[in-house]
Amino acid sequence: MSALRTLLVGLGARGAFWAEVINRSPDCELVGYVDPRPEALQQARERFGDRPAFADVDEALAAIEGVEALVLATPPEGREQQIRAACERKLPLLVEKPLALSLEEAAVTVRQAEEADIPLMVGLNFRYLAVTEETVWLLREGVVGRPEFARFTYERWRDGYRARLNKYPLSMVHPMLWEQSIHHFDLMRFVYGAEPETAYCKTWNPSWTMYADDTNVSAIFTFTGDLVVNYQGTWQSGWQEPHFEWRTDCTEGILTQGDQFGELSFARRHDPSLTPVSLSPHEQWITDTSGVLRAFVKSVVGGEPLECSGRDHLKSLAMVEACITSSETGRAVDVRAILERLTG
Repeated sequence: MSALRTLLVGLGARGAFWAEVINRSPDCELVGYVDPRPEALQQARERFGDRPAFADVDEALAAIEGVEALVLATPPEGREQQIRAACERKLPLLVEKPLALSLEEAAVTVRQAEEADIPLMVGLNFRYLAVTEETVWLLREGVVGRPEFARFTYERWRDGYRARLNKYPLSMVHPMLWEQSIHHFDLMRFVYGAEPETAYCKTWNPSWTMYADDTNVSAIFTFTGDLVVNYQGTWQSGWQEPHFEWRTDCTEGILTQGDQFGELSFARRHDPSLTPVSLSPHEQWITDTSGVLRAFVKSVVGGEPLECSGRDHLKSLAMVEACITSSETGRAVDVRAILERLTG
């Protein structure tokens, strides 16, 4: 099987990881770079190989023969031309999350890809962490019974001015929800195998924030199967040291994750202590991104069902929209009604 000839669009913080991952993959060939910044193109050539480099995706596709797929590591705003170019040329798309900054715009993109009959995958890399895979296995096997309630805490001091970080979140509306919480909401759906029903949420900004809009999210979700999840997330913690805890209380015990990349343990109700779960080695941002790419190639080349599809992603984006609406109105919001309105 020949390697999938892949064009990388976007060379920001995530784009650099994508370049590394595609370069390492035996299943892909990185055929060129696209970014409007000449310095980013030069750095990519020096670091990842001297390949054709362009400022515009249409220019790149006209110049490079035999492109078979696009990876879009671009900001969620301004992707219209890139997505249109892929759809016109029937090129499979792997797009960084979130797919768009509104549910309606994301739905339009999903329909475009479906009408063009091309795979559209969203890069939800946290699904491909070893800790996520082990959590799914433990719940599927019923090691601690059926999940009934959970607490998900993510506290981070994200210095938006750091050199290696993308700067566009500084001016975004609801940057925490669209850029970070979307990962967490997708994980809830994926790990529990449940779909959201209602959301009650409050968002706000602390006085010391560097961001233009809300970086604090506090929400309570109900899911199918009588599951309740209490969520707390922030990008502007009062302390520079990060804190992560995801605890799930089940009918026969608990699961607890103490780090977003690992530290998984479980205990049955009368156990005197937690039992650590052994996890496979992990190279941060590489192992998980490689998992996304493998799944994409298996679908494009091998014909396997598409994971993290654009249509599935709409369900997680509906949770974001429900949170925003709930915070604005002060009322609980029916997530199912949002999706019904979108598809109806």
